[in-house]
Amino acid sequence: MSPAHPNDGIPHSRGHLTVPPGGASREESWSGANEAKNDKLRDKRLRQRARAEGIELRHSSSGYALIDAARRPVDDRNDLTLDEVEAWLERS
Repeated sequence: MSPAHPNDGIPHSRGHLTVPPGGASREESWSGANEAKNDKLRDKRLRQRARAEGIELRHSSSGYALIDAARRPVDDRNDLTLDEVEAWLERS
């Protein structure tokens, strides 16, 4: 016995998720997530490099700071960017 309609059978949907009003598009969400992941991995890599040299990398609302063994900021700065931290670690 053949079905009455060729599409009879298990029902399924072919729709896709819509973006809520005011929300970011799907592409924007993915690119933002990728950038956040890259920043997180870079931060982790720089923390490991600093730790290998006996210093600690800390983050605050004003930026990053490299803290030496005496618990003082290296170069008396606590407002470094990740680029500056990376450059400092490459010099030493």
